[in-house]
Amino acid sequence: MGLVPMDWADWLEEHFEPWKPMSRGTGMAWLVAYALFLVYAFANRPNFLFIDFANLIIHEAGHPFFGWFGSYTLMILGGTLGELIVPLLCAVAFFFRREIPGTAFALFWFFENFLYIGTYMADARAEQLPLVGNGDHDWNILFGQWNLLLQDTKIGGTTRLLGWLGMLAVCGWLAWRTFRRDEEVKT
Repeated sequence: MGLVPMDWADWLEEHFEPWKPMSRGTGMAWLVAYALFLVYAFANRPNFLFIDFANLIIHEAGHPFFGWFGSYTLMILGGTLGELIVPLLCAVAFFFRREIPGTAFALFWFFENFLYIGTYMADARAEQLPLVGNGDHDWNILFGQWNLLLQDTKIGGTTRLLGWLGMLAVCGWLAWRTFRRDEEVKT
């Protein structure tokens, strides 16, 4: 029998320390910041967002890092893996430190990466996006290898949707943690 969401939350509470207190004001400030970012991202879709400059550095570092494993496919995929693994590792670190704002930030960042990854995927056939490095299009190569090139726009659109849903879910979780009466802390 599978765990229902409340059973899962109860299990986490039993096996981990309680979350560190967070003031309602702190949670609300982060929620406003995320709301402003979501408006900015929606207004600029599917363009390169300011945070994508940091993500690009991590993306480019992922290629040589995963290239160490000796697989050409893994090296090409490594840029995207790096973009996802770095914020996910940050989220895990904040989770184990039981810090709500840090966990929310890292998870929001993780899902934000899906927006431009999806845009990059959807561009696999058209190859219109400006690229850095040697000019090879990661997703053109990967989708070509996997016989998915004709599905690039569908896969890219689905990836972008997952990013939006994930960011909204993080905001929902943060709002829930912010407005829980039993965790209210006075600042």
